[in-house]
Amino acid sequence: MAAVAAENKDSMAKMSSVFMAGNIGGEVKTIKVKKSDANGAELLIVTPKAQGSYPVLLFCHGYSTQPTWYSHLLQHISSHGYIVVAPQFYHCLLISLTDEIKIAAKVTNWLPSGLQDSLPDNIKPDLSKLAIMGHSRGGKIAFALALGHAPTSLKFKALFGLDPVSGPTPPTWVEPNILSYVPHSFKLSIPIGVIGTGLSNRTNNYVFPPLAPNGFNHSEFFNESRPPCCYFLAKDYGHCDFLNDSKTGLAGLVCRSGKGSKEKIRRGVGGIVVAFLNAYLGGGFEDLENIVAAPDIAPITLDPVIHIKE
Repeated sequence: MAAVAAENKDSMAKMSSVFMAGNIGGEVKTIKVKKSDANGAELLIVTPKAQGSYPVLLFCHGYSTQPTWYSHLLQHISSHGYIVVAPQFYHCLLISLTDEIKIAAKVTNWLPSGLQDSLPDNIKPDLSKLAIMGHSRGGKIAFALALGHAPTSLKFKALFGLDPVSGPTPPTWVEPNILSYVPHSFKLSIPIGVIGTGLSNRTNNYVFPPLAPNGFNHSEFFNESRPPCCYFLAKDYGHCDFLNDSKTGLAGLVCRSGKGSKEKIRRGVGGIVVAFLNAYLGGGFEDLENIVAAPDIAPITLDPVIHIKE
């Protein structure tokens, strides 16, 4: 029996290519959209290199960060066959969350008319397979937009929160307050994935509070999600550890960082996102089911892992 189990694990590990860079690359491009089209947003666009039609992922960055800080993670996702569009929401930090949601909606509405002209001629966006993902405060933006807090001409087919957080007792600049503390209360029928980090609720010093305190972090976002939904906890890592290496040191001044390889958590998070999107946008559930069945095939420790199908 042990030999059979080992053989099955080896087989799953071989199939877990989602944790390695895909074979169609990830090309990074930054463009400036006309103000009349999408609020003048600056967009980081990451595309596969091989000719084809690909699903689209709208990515919302975290507070005080920029889309380029996530370029290595987004390239990993794109290399598996996804076009990633990541708007820069602001250059001034004094912006309300409501305004960020409106910008995300305007960028979404720009996609049908403007995205193709911003892509290489051999790359076609499949907007019938549109997903949204966000990190930290950007995770809340992603959930808020999917919940309809700003109108969009397109419907999202999947939603992913990357260590999402909603500030405690929010002042006006972090409204709307989307958490109700009622299980499965999000009025969403689309698949939802959530990744949390085990150190995000801990402080790094006596100056800054935890960036993702209990009651406002990944756990509550997952608690309020309706099936189908997935939850993965990267227990040994911190809130900003999947940023590019050049930025994790800076982020580590304000939030707790794990001691493990940051390249490994980017591959781990990127692989989970790819497996989730492959399942719920493409119908290929094998990689997601393998990760749920044997989390140790990931390059990072995932504990717990929960997949509620219905």
